[in-house]
Amino acid sequence: MLPAPSRAQRTALPPETLDPEPGPGSAAIATGAPPAPASAPRASAPVAKPRDPYFDNVKYLAIVLVAVAHSWEPVMGDSRAARAVYMIIYTFHMPAFILVSGHFSRSFDASPGRMKRLVTGVAVPYVVFETAYSLFRRYAGGEPDAPITLLDPLFLTWFLAALLIWRLTTPLWRTLRHPLPVALAVAALASVSPGIGNDLDLQRVLQFLPFFVLGVLARPEHFVRVRRREVRLLALPLFAAALAFAYAVAPHLQLGWFYRSDSAQELGAPWWSGVTMTLLMFGCALLLTAGFLSWVPARTTWFTKLGAGTICGYLLHGFLIRGAEYAGLIDGNAWLSGPAGLALVAVMAAVAVTLLCTPPVRRVMRFATEPDMAWAFRSSPAGR
Repeated sequence: MLPAPSRAQRTALPPETLDPEPGPGSAAIATGAPPAPASAPRASAPVAKPRDPYFDNVKYLAIVLVAVAHSWEPVMGDSRAARAVYMIIYTFHMPAFILVSGHFSRSFDASPGRMKRLVTGVAVPYVVFETAYSLFRRYAGGEPDAPITLLDPLFLTWFLAALLIWRLTTPLWRTLRHPLPVALAVAALASVSPGIGNDLDLQRVLQFLPFFVLGVLARPEHFVRVRRREVRLLALPLFAAALAFAYAVAPHLQLGWFYRSDSAQELGAPWWSGVTMTLLMFGCALLLTAGFLSWVPARTTWFTKLGAGTICGYLLHGFLIRGAEYAGLIDGNAWLSGPAGLALVAVMAAVAVTLLCTPPVRRVMRFATEPDMAWAFRSSPAGR
């Protein structure tokens, strides 16, 4: 096993992208290269585990889809084609992001070092950006009475609250004999429980839970298998069929099913439909996620380095979208709902989130997204 990276090396990488379980040849397995011999001598100095370009590519492309979907939401209007594409993106973009997050959380064991990373990489950014979005809504959005609370995540900050909860439960999922069926049962029960409430967006946390658990269970070789040529070829008719189906049902299917933030009863549906839709949506999301992952390049590309800054792109692009709404750039502009307008919005969102993922932005925002906070934690026995 490679020696653990030093504290300085670990904090130089975003906590959600570090592989906490770097066994012999694990990086090679994820990239398709032959593993190093198990008898290789231990390095004399701690070194950081090499980043796998495949997962950085996955995260960048997923965050672009997140930004495009968020930018389309207020402008797509009654466009049936746009609604169908929007439904396809929402079926798999967050499940893919959550699955990768679960994969890199699979060795979380509540040890002091990992608890520190959880606080500095997830809890602190949640507090900072939840407060920032609330203040932005109050002063830029013209809602002076808007509350500032950490219990009701605003806009996209729900993911940080969810990741905090999911990661704390990781040891449980690694202990259970059948973790994925249990997680699906939890999600199904949540979908028929309107009394869960909005604290920490718990409804969404529980309904998205199976994708995190699946990521915890996934091994590097699973991501190699999904990139096989036959899977890529099958992904093309799969997405074509999904788009045709989405276009057919777009006028009739509520978007709330894709957000997973409400129970079936709150969506005006019978309780049993919550269980049915939970299983159907999980199956559809799993298929489309596999199709998406199969086409992500495993080699280093021009956008690979941007995958390390997806936390900045995710947390900052919401200010641009909400700012455009608050400034009145969207309401009453029917042209944006047309094909040319939607294409322009998508390109602008993709360019904006790409710029927000660049190293300069990441360095500037490190105080909020990757703070060191050594002053808040006891030093390790080795450090003392």
